[in-house]
Amino acid sequence: MDTIATDYEKTEMGQIHIAPEVIEVIAGLATIEVEGVAGMSGGFAGGIAELLGRKNLSKGVKVEVGQREAAVDVSIIVEYGNRIPEVATEIQRGVKRSIETMTGLHVVEVNVHIHDVHFKVADKPEEEESAAQRVR
Repeated sequence: MDTIATDYEKTEMGQIHIAPEVIEVIAGLATIEVEGVAGMSGGFAGGIAELLGRKNLSKGVKVEVGQREAAVDVSIIVEYGNRIPEVATEIQRGVKRSIETMTGLHVVEVNVHIHDVHFKVADKPEEEESAAQRVR
């Protein structure tokens, strides 16, 4: 895969090149905006970057960019209680719309990979009450 989409757009002033990393960031932002997405599922390197305090906006996103088309794979973690097919369909729509609007590239496919389900940690009021009773 080329690091830059060659001959993407020629103008009278010169050429416009869109790096695949730009497409990854656009896809990542569009994905996390969807209700029901708990987070992106990235590899080991993405986890290290987050531990070091840097937010990796392309975590969990892989793209293939041609001269006029792009294909996207996103890996996500879904919040428990959401319908997975609905969340995935909304991600596909949002990613396609965002990339096509911002770059002019035609998105030929958006593949959504569900890697995990995130459970909300319920507060335990019994423990808080017992702690409050011991201290009077």
